[in-house]
Amino acid sequence: MEKSPNNESRPSNPAEQDVNNVPQSGDRPGQGTERTNDHYDPQGKPDADKRIFPTPDNVGAKHKNPVLAQPPEEFTGLKLGKPATVAAGVTAVLKSMEFSWSEAGVGRGTHALLKLNQKDGFDCSSCAWPDPDDHRSVAEFCENGAKATASDADSRRADPEFFTKHSLVDLSHMTDRDLNNAGRLTHPLVLRPGDTHYRPIAWREAFQIVADELNALKSPDEAIFYTSGKVPNEPAYLYQLFVREFGTNNLPDCSNMCHESSGSALSPTLGLGKGSVTLNDVHDAEVILIMGQNPGTNHPRMLSALEIAKRKGAKIIAINPLHEAGLSHFKNPQDYMNPIKAVGTLLGKGTPISDLHLQVKINGDMAVLRGIMKHLLRAEELNPGEVIDHKFIEEYTAGYDEFLETIRNTSWEDIEEMSGLSREQLLEAANIIAPKQKIITCWAMGLTQQKNGVMSIQEIVNLHLMKGAVGKPGAGTCPVRGHSNVQGDRTMGIWERPHDDFLDALKKEYGFEPPREHGHDTVESIKVMHEGKTNVFISLGGNFLSAAPDTELVAEAIRKQSLTVFISTKLNRGHLVTGKTSLMLPCFTHLDIDMQKSGHQFTSCENSMGVVSMNKGILQPLEGEMLSEVAIISGIALTTLGERTKVDWVAYTENYDTIRDSIARVIPGFDKFNEKIRIPGGFYLPNGPRERNFTTENGKANFTVTDMVRHEIEPDQLVMMSIRSHDQFNTTIYDYNDRYRGVYGERRVIFMNPQDMKERGIQERQLVNITSHFEGQQRKLERFIAIPYNIPKGDTAAYYPEVNPLVPVASVAYISNTPTSKFIIVTVEAVAERLPEGSTSAVPIAVEAS
Repeated sequence: MEKSPNNESRPSNPAEQDVNNVPQSGDRPGQGTERTNDHYDPQGKPDADKRIFPTPDNVGAKHKNPVLAQPPEEFTGLKLGKPATVAAGVTAVLKSMEFSWSEAGVGRGTHALLKLNQKDGFDCSSCAWPDPDDHRSVAEFCENGAKATASDADSRRADPEFFTKHSLVDLSHMTDRDLNNAGRLTHPLVLRPGDTHYRPIAWREAFQIVADELNALKSPDEAIFYTSGKVPNEPAYLYQLFVREFGTNNLPDCSNMCHESSGSALSPTLGLGKGSVTLNDVHDAEVILIMGQNPGTNHPRMLSALEIAKRKGAKIIAINPLHEAGLSHFKNPQDYMNPIKAVGTLLGKGTPISDLHLQVKINGDMAVLRGIMKHLLRAEELNPGEVIDHKFIEEYTAGYDEFLETIRNTSWEDIEEMSGLSREQLLEAANIIAPKQKIITCWAMGLTQQKNGVMSIQEIVNLHLMKGAVGKPGAGTCPVRGHSNVQGDRTMGIWERPHDDFLDALKKEYGFEPPREHGHDTVESIKVMHEGKTNVFISLGGNFLSAAPDTELVAEAIRKQSLTVFISTKLNRGHLVTGKTSLMLPCFTHLDIDMQKSGHQFTSCENSMGVVSMNKGILQPLEGEMLSEVAIISGIALTTLGERTKVDWVAYTENYDTIRDSIARVIPGFDKFNEKIRIPGGFYLPNGPRERNFTTENGKANFTVTDMVRHEIEPDQLVMMSIRSHDQFNTTIYDYNDRYRGVYGERRVIFMNPQDMKERGIQERQLVNITSHFEGQQRKLERFIAIPYNIPKGDTAAYYPEVNPLVPVASVAYISNTPTSKFIIVTVEAVAERLPEGSTSAVPIAVEAS
């Protein structure tokens, strides 16, 4: 590749780079000196407003709209086994190979896996768990990553002929798994008003349709521009640049629905809405708390890091309503490649992970943390100076006295009732934590999507500040992000509430005045779309329909748009529910070789721990007319803005180094971007909390005083949380199985406490109807299969996106406006039918009296 035109000091050959700066295992890597952007600003975030939206008819929607917004209701054949007690192992290896070879073929699939997460390869398109700084194994991937890679490398083609055969109605009656298995999108497609099928269209005409619709708007704010967390840094930067030059900040993204609560909690307390640890810190921690997270299914490579920590003596506390296999025992698939370890791994029970499991009630994590800290304060009274880090508190923090008063005034009765745990159980956790200083807390959407999500994370920060467990080796906060670049997209400017310093930098770089008024996040976007205040919806990746709450209301909102545009790699349900005109624009995946005028291009991604690394495709794209995301965005921008644009979109498309040179000037922490990205393994962004540099308004790490908000539940009601199955990543369904929970061949299930089932006269495998309750509104879903499971009494769980229609758009977490997919108040009603083993048809039964 040619040298960057604006950075001639960079060696053109990556092999010439000085690799002495690559961090070694056990080291804390340099973080740089420049403050990195923090885009999380809880000030001005809209609270749950009181606008009344009609309750969608979830049950009758299939009769009103022949194109289904929800997955079809037909059963696929439930088989039940025992929940697993060991994660990964040889089964994970076999399943990875089986899926990879079936999707991509043996040669193409194997080649892709061998380059997955390698320093000279491409970044995994599933989760954002970091790669080791130093040595990486030949198979540096997990079962989840193998499935995602195989799906991206799919050799099957959803080409124009496929869409000629299948109408939108036909496609909507396929399962989500079968839609994904249709193959890669290969040609740009259009659905014109009144059409029943997508049809081929030339790229130039597609760009013109977008431009005409956008330029016909009365205001740029009548368009919504959504982004998936799978999008790499360079196209994400261009996307927000185009949107702001067009004139709006309507940039909702998937982070609004997942870790917005983390940023809203971390920014005012620690000064940065990201985590403060490295992978090496996890290895060196003495105590690791894992809250609201199922790493065995959602972030399997995290188990390798936990295994290293365990072998070094770490204690692990799991706080989760469900007992998950990945938090019980782990068999590292890498051990099968070691002749010394292979036999022992195959025959043994694996590495024990959790030393203590606290089976908290849904939304009770805040009370768990409050109880642990109450015990720690008592331990400090008995052992002065040995439990609480008073020196750290005095030097670095603010608000400690008010925090102490809050903890002391919290009653044990409230803690036990809200958490579902006893004072003695919480003492076990406190006794593990009390003598230790190297503490890490990891969490995911089990916390962030609670009603109390932000406050729960603020309590995590309070615990760490008490212990001085921030900004030193082996200690800190660790929000575990879901999608591969969801954190990087926010860093690149994909957010609806931009800070003035970022907008000023854009103005200086390009010479146009960016809009200053805040735009709409995901929840607010759904509302204004439904109110008819917008006309264009553009989605860069993702499956907005299935990821968002209140599925049928979202479908109504999308159908009101004049134009919908989906930039994507594979078919999903979100492409079928459209505006009057709809475009499907096929783009490359992380695996595809991206050749532009200056040669083979690469992009970059930022992982959960702030490492930015190269992503370079290695597979020849399938035959077709796919374009890179960069090329598609640039094509839309050029056609829409014409002579108005101040940006050289052609240069950006021909050589992605020019994009990175601009990023280096606009976004703090990316100085010498083109040089540092070519260092094998990438580079760390600056991280203030990691260095005890708390860039809050008062320059201190802040304790938070919060009320333990209790939510009244009626005697016949339950609290539901949505969860993922093992053969699923986000909204992508690979198969119908959830082998760690012993569920095979079916997704339309609800996990219930056996006592709750007995009280309602519900038998195993009996069908039930589920109704959610919110501020006088009721949303209903029919014919789910009840499965008894080890879950706290009063709680229940089911898979998403199947139960997303039960989540009201107005039900959001305090402060962050994140949909409460982990706090759905429901009632469950028995149906006089039962599904026999392996059958797809229910049979009548007598309903027991409740």
